[in-house]
Amino acid sequence: MKKITTLLLISCLLLQSCEMIEYHPYDGRISGETGINQKNIERIETACAEKSTIRFILISDTQRWYDETEDVVKLINKRNDIDFVIHGGDISDFGLTKEFMWQRDILNKLTVPYVVLLGNHDCLANGIEIFEKVFGEVNFSFIAGRTKFVCLNTNALEFDYSYPVPDFKFIEQEMVSRKDDFDKTVMAMHVRPFSDQFNDNVANVFQRYIKEFPKLQFCLHGHNHSLEENDLFEDGIIYYGISNIAKRKYYVFTLKPDDTYDYEVVEF
Repeated sequence: MKKITTLLLISCLLLQSCEMIEYHPYDGRISGETGINQKNIERIETACAEKSTIRFILISDTQRWYDETEDVVKLINKRNDIDFVIHGGDISDFGLTKEFMWQRDILNKLTVPYVVLLGNHDCLANGIEIFEKVFGEVNFSFIAGRTKFVCLNTNALEFDYSYPVPDFKFIEQEMVSRKDDFDKTVMAMHVRPFSDQFNDNVANVFQRYIKEFPKLQFCLHGHNHSLEENDLFEDGIIYYGISNIAKRKYYVFTLKPDDTYDYEVVEF
């Protein structure tokens, strides 16, 4: 009888322990909204179809800074002059399923549409799989007004150079895809050339490729956790990098109909 009682006690304790764990952090079960980028791309393209001036915000690397992300969302929502937001990647820190969902739920409070790029931290564990479920493809594009935004996975190191990163086939396709619908181009990526994650063996080739796009305005990136403005290839194409959200800054870019642009750094 004593043996049976002991076994029952052990069983109860095991059951209670199991109930304390919701699920393994990398199990990939997603609750809530998925396919966010494509849904928001449709919103962006519809809202901006007839616009000659486009104004958008760049943030990045929100990975562990939830309070600051909440704050920037509230501040953006107070503005009435923004068409959309680009998140430059590293929405998670460890590739945890919960991280993607927590950040998604904060960003979903934005009153304007947003898109999220893949960051190197988002590639950890099975983060790529989660990213694709919650947000979508790792390479994608959209058109706002007459400007095409080409958003690229440049996290070569995380793919162990066994996958085309950057994907030149995708870039080539984007040169001709919907070519009658855009006159200008903006490139966005998490990691810029000559940064630790980028495959610098193809850096110069990458630059030559992207300069074939119509009226390439500039390139955007995150990753370095610092505010940057670099003419990396000394060819007039500026790479603008935004700091992590913990430093409480974001970029505002305004694309003008005369093919010029303005930008400002907002501190909050």
